[in-house]
Amino acid sequence: AAAAAMAAARGAGGSDVSRYVTTKEKFHAFLAAGGNAEEASGEPELKRRKLDDDAQAEDTQQDKKGMKGQNKSRPHMKPHSYDDRRLCPSLLQGRENGCFFGEKCKFIHDVTDYMSTKPADLGEQCYLYDTFGRCAYGITCRFAGAHTGPDFKNLVNKESETPTTSETVRNYLHKDLQRRLRKRQVTFTRSETYLRRLTHHSTITPMLTLTIATKTPLIKTVGPLTDADVIKLRPCEKKQVDFRDKLYLAPLTTCGNLPFRRLCKRFGADITCGEMAMCTNLLQGQASEWALLKRHHTEDLFGVQLEGCFPDTMTRCAELLSENIDVDFVDINSGCPIDLVYRKGGGCGLMTRTNKFEQIIRGMNSVLDVPLTVKIRTGVQQNCNLAHKLIPEMKKWGVSLITLHGRSREQRYTKMADWDYISTCSRLASPVPLFGNGDILSYEDAMKARETGVSGIMVARGALIKPWLFTEIKEGRHWDISSGERLDVLRDFTHYGLEHWGSDTQGVEKTRNFLLEWLSFTCRYIPVGLLERVPQKINERPPYYLGRDYLETLMASQHVDDWIKISEMLLGSVPKNFNFLPKHKASAYK
Repeated sequence: AAAAAMAAARGAGGSDVSRYVTTKEKFHAFLAAGGNAEEASGEPELKRRKLDDDAQAEDTQQDKKGMKGQNKSRPHMKPHSYDDRRLCPSLLQGRENGCFFGEKCKFIHDVTDYMSTKPADLGEQCYLYDTFGRCAYGITCRFAGAHTGPDFKNLVNKESETPTTSETVRNYLHKDLQRRLRKRQVTFTRSETYLRRLTHHSTITPMLTLTIATKTPLIKTVGPLTDADVIKLRPCEKKQVDFRDKLYLAPLTTCGNLPFRRLCKRFGADITCGEMAMCTNLLQGQASEWALLKRHHTEDLFGVQLEGCFPDTMTRCAELLSENIDVDFVDINSGCPIDLVYRKGGGCGLMTRTNKFEQIIRGMNSVLDVPLTVKIRTGVQQNCNLAHKLIPEMKKWGVSLITLHGRSREQRYTKMADWDYISTCSRLASPVPLFGNGDILSYEDAMKARETGVSGIMVARGALIKPWLFTEIKEGRHWDISSGERLDVLRDFTHYGLEHWGSDTQGVEKTRNFLLEWLSFTCRYIPVGLLERVPQKINERPPYYLGRDYLETLMASQHVDDWIKISEMLLGSVPKNFNFLPKHKASAYK
């Protein structure tokens, strides 16, 4: 039964429920007709009834299959696949010596030839040019008409020129560091000291004696002597962060990218964290993994989340990040439920490997100069909680913050979070702050969560469904946001995306891809003005309904083609060979 049944908007005088509730076929017919209700209902009654019966049978069959988790075999088109004739970067960067690769370069060097086959512009205004006074993508920009002069010269507006993206975003992977990582020329002095001590003590004493001072061998160093070489940083001298009573945007794989975090910061998120990064990939210098660590200057309290299952790689990675990027804390992911991570012993697997878990936490703490935090679940099996046993131990190991997701690995997202258990664990964690996580979709949910005694709240899916949730919680109200305002939020995301990923074909399609991934969550939102009972619950599947206008109905669609239609309103038409299937299936309903 759909608990979140629709009713008339309260301000409209309490009209009949049937005005909004509809069937699957009528819903899609309404969208296909462009919002024309008369045209949508123009088919014979018998045909409509047959279509409804077929749809119901199809839904039943899909339920039997138990479709959950990820679309693992989905087609995956990389953004550069849509731009097969690309201009050489040397022309955009204005290199005096020309292209480094010479005749072997696979890109186009003739500007006239490139422009003859370049796709048409997607719009008349370029967000980058309007914002920064210049567009670094020049004639490759898909909005190049706004800043291209005679002879394809890229124009610069000196009056409105401001710092570019490279100056507002931090934590880049420098080429020199990447080269040294790939050639294994980076030294991990502090990590090696800990690991040698770990190997020595593990053969003769328990792990709890690792804090005993031992004589470490002399290591030859090059360069001036610093305080860090002579005096080891004490725990009390590490950077202190006050986590209490803050709203924490969870690290969200795929959707928790930098443009989305910027939106959430604008709506009131206090703490942000980068997407989960694999420590082995970071140590190998993989640019795609290091991109997950980038930080926008508006993220005033920012951390990165690491995934790994061995003390050596995690400790070395922590030392690497401590010396090369700017963060306020580092988080260990010991709550990831996906098979790829769990089977290696990472994610939730760490909760059952307590010796390794302890070694990882102590090792990372010994090399970091910022707080170390941990995110866990209740346990692995549904009826076998482990968190209450681990939390007292983690306090001894030196954790600065614990975040507890109120579900086990087996439950994933299909059961309600256990906030009673979170409350129990919060008391066990004191004085270490513990944040609760699970099923927060309204300010009322947040108020109930705070009554459990947690130090703060982490928001995950709720922020994906409606990023203005942070504003609702801080102002203590329900926001009946209009479809136009929601489109403006999506437009801001695309602007941030073009700024982050670029305004050329590759950047536009990357922005579109991440927008579509996000739309697979936003379609679950039900406008407050249509709810019969407030607030909406996160695990309740709504019936098909028609919104107060065509756009609101379009945003409620769970069909990929309709999401693509929304993306075309903001980013222009999709390429001819475009296809998309979301990474995650809608498995989070009861």
